Amino acid sequence: MTIGFSARGARRAAVSTCALCVTGLLALASGTAAAGPAALDPAPPPSAAVPGPSLLFHSGVQVRPHSGVPEVPDVSALSWVIADASSGQVLAANEAHRALPPASTLKTLFALTVLPVLPAGLQHRVTPQELADVEEGSSLVGVQEGHTYRVADLWRGVFLSSGNDAVHVLAALDGGWDRTVSLMQAKARTLGALDTHVESPDGYDAPGQVSSAFDLAVFGRAGLRNADFARYCSTASAQFPTGDGWTFGIQNTNRLLTGEDGTPRYPGMIGIKNGYTTNAGNTLVAAARRDGRTLIVTLMNPQDGGVYDEARQLLDWGFEAAGRVDPVGSLDALRAKPRPRPGPSTVPVAAAATPDDGSDWSGTAITAGVAVLGAGAVSLAIRLRGARSARD
Repeated sequence: MTIGFSARGARRAAVSTCALCVTGLLALASGTAAAGPAALDPAPPPSAAVPGPSLLFHSGVQVRPHSGVPEVPDVSALSWVIADASSGQVLAANEAHRALPPASTLKTLFALTVLPVLPAGLQHRVTPQELADVEEGSSLVGVQEGHTYRVADLWRGVFLSSGNDAVHVLAALDGGWDRTVSLMQAKARTLGALDTHVESPDGYDAPGQVSSAFDLAVFGRAGLRNADFARYCSTASAQFPTGDGWTFGIQNTNRLLTGEDGTPRYPGMIGIKNGYTTNAGNTLVAAARRDGRTLIVTLMNPQDGGVYDEARQLLDWGFEAAGRVDPVGSLDALRAKPRPRPGPSTVPVAAAATPDDGSDWSGTAITAGVAVLGAGAVSLAIRLRGARSARD
């Protein structure tokens, strides 16, 4: 039996077929648009939650305690921060972004900048020019011109003895004093340390040279992620070469690490860096680990001079309060967002077809598909009409 179509029926069939195809295409486009972005651009992992806006630019002590949390210690430092080294959450702070002279704590930024580019085993013979500009009254480890030192020895001189002479030699190896200043400034901006202005890589007092408790906490946290930095800053004592075959002992000037001069060693103390100048007063970046948690505390210019005692009080409070306070800010808050890396010269087909609105099907593609299917339907109608005419 032969089934025939009238011309009107053929047209209706073609239109129905075209409508069904368009419906199918739109459904497919909708489904693909819903699934596409998840596959091409997965959501980033959740970041540490900071309830409410950051309080770190506010004046005075900032803390968001839960019920039962002890009060923050009343310390005399002009500026301080206590933060979780892992998450970057700031547990409490006082004048976190106040710009103050950093003294030798600025050597943390110097190390972050220069340490990765100089091989530890590199040996260097010190020239007179490299020590010519060391400021009078600087802290020294005892580097001598004409003697040869390994880079690793010079870094121990920086971290343990706060040797400005060692800083000058390492800066020369990195391209010179001015270049190092520029690189340090750029590194600070990359880390989101926007309060820091570098004039002297060794931290010696210089007009306009400032940092903040926030920035120093950022530097300390970044340093602990570098294995060499972490090893040097936690070394309590070492032997430093004289350059002629002999060595002498040097000791870390951070009393919380060594327990010297009547200051009890802090349990779990990792180290990092302390400093002092006439303009800056005492400054400190310290980290300690307890029960799987590492805290960083920074203090700038305690008015009673008791930087180690005040650091101890803040660390004790931090370990007791951790998990029982909401953060008042984050050490990652001002970090520069990485620029997207340029893609390959050949763009994948799926990516090339993806429009700005996230759909994998553009309006042009859908229109083209409808046109093709419509043309097919018209062709079918004409053929059916021709067949009917032949039978008639």
